[in-house]
Amino acid sequence: MKKILLLSCSTLLLLACGSSSKNKSTNPSENEPIVDPTTYASSITSEELKTMLYIYASDEFEGRDTGEKGQKMAVEYLKEQYKAMSIPTPLGGDDYFQEVALEKQKTAEAKLSVNGKLYHNFADHIVLAASQSATINANEIVYVGYGIDDDNYSDYNNINVTDKIVVAKAGEPKDSIGNFITSGKTEKTKWTNGRQSISSKRDAAKKNGARALLYIDSDAFSRYAPYLQRQAESGTTGRLSLKSEADNMVMLMINDNLGKVLLASIAESSTPQQLNTNITIEVNNTSESIISENVVAFIKGSEKPDEILVISAHLDHEGIKNGKVYNGADDDGSGTVAMLEIAEAFKTAQQNGHGPKRSILFLHVTGEEKGLLGSKYYADNDPIFPLENTVADLNIDMIGRTDPKRTIGTRNYIYLIGSDKLSTDLHTISEDVNSKYINLELDYKFNDDNDPNRFYYRSDHYNFAKHNIPVIFYFNGTHDDYHQPSDTPDKIEYDLLETRTRLIFHTAWEIANRADRIIVDKAKK
Repeated sequence: MKKILLLSCSTLLLLACGSSSKNKSTNPSENEPIVDPTTYASSITSEELKTMLYIYASDEFEGRDTGEKGQKMAVEYLKEQYKAMSIPTPLGGDDYFQEVALEKQKTAEAKLSVNGKLYHNFADHIVLAASQSATINANEIVYVGYGIDDDNYSDYNNINVTDKIVVAKAGEPKDSIGNFITSGKTEKTKWTNGRQSISSKRDAAKKNGARALLYIDSDAFSRYAPYLQRQAESGTTGRLSLKSEADNMVMLMINDNLGKVLLASIAESSTPQQLNTNITIEVNNTSESIISENVVAFIKGSEKPDEILVISAHLDHEGIKNGKVYNGADDDGSGTVAMLEIAEAFKTAQQNGHGPKRSILFLHVTGEEKGLLGSKYYADNDPIFPLENTVADLNIDMIGRTDPKRTIGTRNYIYLIGSDKLSTDLHTISEDVNSKYINLELDYKFNDDNDPNRFYYRSDHYNFAKHNIPVIFYFNGTHDDYHQPSDTPDKIEYDLLETRTRLIFHTAWEIANRADRIIVDKAKK
């Protein structure tokens, strides 16, 4: 990244009495000179973005697969960029890496017996989760119906499952007119929507203290079992997951036949109850420990240093498959280099005496392609700054291309997701900043709660949103090169990447410098 010429303060200040309304902050401090951020935004250029992206998304970085050589090269590259800009790390000294402990599992197998009869891997049951080898013996289990624990409906009311084996089945009850009880709508919810339903029911069991969950879903079982059996026979490894010594809950998926052994009327009954059954589960976990890294850099606020604005993008991609490098130029090389340019613009402002009033954490997260692992680790396990002090997360994931399916409007657009879901304030700021400085078409197509793509749940902002931290997810949509080796830097539209990056900078500038903290008026319980 080339160095930016520092401009004199006189060229960067506009006194309130002489400035135009276009350049005024929407919420300036009283009697304070107003800084025009357009000078700093103009330092974000397509030339610099292109230079960095051709390095970051090159074959040399081997697709930046989590925990692999290319990902290690990527984090070193980011570290050197921040050091060159004299932007420090919040971790102290020369440590820009927040280590994220992961594990890569070979397909785990289990011995499961009910009342002395042995049931078999891949024929009757499969292991979905087991952080370590374990043996569980019980003479009773707890049937929890659909295994839902929601504000409007819970199968865990008035029943104690602490340290017990629980059994839950797929699906969700509906009311008399066909709406799901948890939402009052006909659209699938997180309790019924594919893989999300599995994780939601696992989390509900874990939250209520269960030692193990047997999940009955014959339709899913018929798809998962052959796949996992092939993995087991070939010795290949499964998905990465966060490593947690405390998270020792075991989860198995079982078919209907085994479910009926546990409770004959299980298909018809959803009433939680204790079942007197002798059951033994022996899980053999052969996981491999891996260390990956989030990269963190920090500009301390001048007036409200304890209030933190997070700007995030994921640093990883798909790696090498079948000898082909998946460069990930758009996904998410574009967001990564955008963050570097935004950081440089803020650092230049700070060097000119116009540093942000609130602190800014530049958070490059690992393992997004493996399940939002780096952002989950930051938000759930080890937030460097208290989440209650985090005012917002601006998440950048794919902003260098255009969506070929978008046939209405111009190419000068950006999809915004999540801006209004937790804070009316943030949405208004975003709209006003765009109108004042950039005038992109802000497209909210994927912000709809009923969007079948469910992009709101599929990038790193979600791990902040679930903690009621306001978010904006900046996104250009998918294209034919999405998750393909053809996602290369020559296909990036650098003029759009520049404009979109400037929009995010301006939005961050307003959030970081306005007098009042963003109000969260739509917090979820």
